[in-house]
Amino acid sequence: MTDRPNLSLSRRRALCLIAVTASGTMLAPGAFAQAAGGLLLPGADVCLLTPATTEGPYYLDPKLVRRDIAEGRDGVATLLRLQVVDARCRPIAGARVDVWHCDAQGVYSSYGGAEQGQDSARGETFLRGTQFGDHRGVVEFATIYPGWYRGRTTHIHFKVFVGDADVLTGQIFFSDDLSTSVYSEVPAYGRDSGRRTTNDGDFIARRAMPASLATVTRDGGAFLAQMILGVDPRG
Repeated sequence: MTDRPNLSLSRRRALCLIAVTASGTMLAPGAFAQAAGGLLLPGADVCLLTPATTEGPYYLDPKLVRRDIAEGRDGVATLLRLQVVDARCRPIAGARVDVWHCDAQGVYSSYGGAEQGQDSARGETFLRGTQFGDHRGVVEFATIYPGWYRGRTTHIHFKVFVGDADVLTGQIFFSDDLSTSVYSEVPAYGRDSGRRTTNDGDFIARRAMPASLATVTRDGGAFLAQMILGVDPRG
């Protein structure tokens, strides 16, 4: 069964984060909604081009088109909702989005390695999947809140394809306060040593944030994490 956090009121304040952007002209909330015909996800009021980041060593395409990617891994249930738009805030229907991330103990499926005990994950596909955007450019993945591993802050990887073109590779980041509360209060994330790398200490996060910071809210006993992915569909 998935563990659920028992967060105090002060901790819950960390669950309401405002996503902002790194590029482009800022629009008033009304203009932003009008530009996209009122189809944009809530929680952001400016247009953006999401910063590209390194793919990292753990990407593969298992050709799994699916919404539920958790495969029963322990952790806080999280619905990841992403919306693909262009630089003028117009949703891109049908865009392909791949996501992948580590489990509560910092392990990536399909990869081996002595660190993080990844030998046991060879041949597995947990926390990986593909979805194609609806008419609003929205995809959803039922997953868990990601764990951490040495040298990196909390993150989820993604790729966006428009047609056959790989137009954006990026990472989604989360509030340090939220991650600290999850890791300290939910047994599935328990480790012998504490997390040392936070957003400020992760050079990839420093370059990509705040444009790559998820908007996170509580949805019943789980989390809802949302982000708008601004891409150049020409690649």
